[in-house]
Amino acid sequence: MRDLHNNIKVEKALNTTAISSDTTTTGSIIDMQGFGAVEFIIQSGTLTDGSYTPLIEEGTLSNLGDATAVADSNLLGTEADAAFALTDDNKVKKIGYIGNKRYVRLSIVSADTTTGGTVSAVAVKGNAGDRPVA
Repeated sequence: MRDLHNNIKVEKALNTTAISSDTTTTGSIIDMQGFGAVEFIIQSGTLTDGSYTPLIEEGTLSNLGDATAVADSNLLGTEADAAFALTDDNKVKKIGYIGNKRYVRLSIVSADTTTGGTVSAVAVKGNAGDRPVA
């Protein structure tokens, strides 16, 4: 069956954010309970300078007070491949998480940024334990 609609759940991972300094812009905590994987879909707007690299963290506490960077073996794709540079205006990239922690988060680490750009992201959760997904 070709039904993706009833087998995924989409959540906001990072509000559309204007980034104009070297910083880590923290995204929303995604609760993975009931799901076996998540794909982060990241979109850039206009980028005037700098680089923007995703950082995927995981943990067991609901506030991610125990957050640690996700091991490469628990990612589908690499954070470097999902990064944005000056030539990446209005592009979409993705990176997947297949680890076993309940909570995950995507943040954006910006470098060499003075005027910056905009970035946003959604989390598409899949491999649901119960289907159809509400």
